[in-house]
Amino acid sequence: MKLENYEVHLPNYSIGDAIYDKIGPVCESYGKTVLVIGGKRALDAAFDKIKAAVDQTNLEIIGKELYGKDCTYQTVEKLRRMSVYQKADMVFGVGGGKALDTVKCLCITDDKPVFSFPTIASNCSACTSVSIMYNEDGTFLKPNFFVRPVMHAFIDTEIIAKAPSQYMWAGIGDTYAKYYEATISSRDERLEHFTSLGVAVSLMCRNPLLEYGPKAFADHKKGLCTYDVEQVVLAIVVTTGIASIFLTKDFTPDYNSGLAHAIFYALTKYPVIEQRHLHGEVVGFGVLLALLVDGQEEEFEKIYQLNREIGLPVSLKEIEITEDEWKESMGHIPKMSDVAHYPYKVTREMLEDAMQKLKERVRKDQSHEE
Repeated sequence: MKLENYEVHLPNYSIGDAIYDKIGPVCESYGKTVLVIGGKRALDAAFDKIKAAVDQTNLEIIGKELYGKDCTYQTVEKLRRMSVYQKADMVFGVGGGKALDTVKCLCITDDKPVFSFPTIASNCSACTSVSIMYNEDGTFLKPNFFVRPVMHAFIDTEIIAKAPSQYMWAGIGDTYAKYYEATISSRDERLEHFTSLGVAVSLMCRNPLLEYGPKAFADHKKGLCTYDVEQVVLAIVVTTGIASIFLTKDFTPDYNSGLAHAIFYALTKYPVIEQRHLHGEVVGFGVLLALLVDGQEEEFEKIYQLNREIGLPVSLKEIEITEDEWKESMGHIPKMSDVAHYPYKVTREMLEDAMQKLKERVRKDQSHEE
């Protein structure tokens, strides 16, 4: 049997509270002129610190631009047409998932060196080789996969610790999902070396969150950058990014997604999700249902307790989805591409049964509290 040829590009990263000091040594070999693109709040939080570090190097910042509103192909094209983008040797992407995904889609497609500066720990966009693309109306369009991630991620824990804590809170939900979705999607298959690595690495998307998550979230709310915070930031931003790269093959998310994400993407049909809730918050709720569908009662209990402890949702009410909207969504979820590679066909009946069990678990909790 002929062995396949394939290439894997893993993320490079630096982490710490003074990590922008590494900008010169890391970036100078890629050119001289820098364009900084990011979200408004992200640039307010990080630009001065980035500029102070760049001023100590041979690099020169020639522009600072807002990325836009959503990660759409139209936004990417608008940035591509800017003359300052054409002149820049490299781009620094600053912000959360949508800003970094926009900058990645712009630069990696053009083979222009790009570096990420995450300012919140809500997802792994700083380290992974995919951009989540949206339609102009804010609904999910599709994942856009690349052959490589950014050149280097600069993870400043001081800036992340000062960001609103709900981003890390949501990031916890998105991160433990990686372990459960990877292990379920790959079940009973003979896996390639890199996919096996991805599944093995995904365990580190769950364990640190169960161990450090509650204290990290409490510390983050106080603006502290403790050991616990750093462990959770690494799990959210780095480990999930590495697992994601190993779990993606031929630009298809075979093992990289699952039922929790299918639930999220189906629910983006309702504007309240994009307007008032965070990706990982809803995914964390979806994991509870995915574990019940899969019969993993023990793991369900661990995640249920973690969600309760840090306030991640355990009910439809907490994500402002009505019973009728859920009933409608149950017709769409089994058809989503995220569950196309599941080891069994997800059915409406499975979802109904899982929701019933979840409601009973919540009721049991409430009766104990009364």
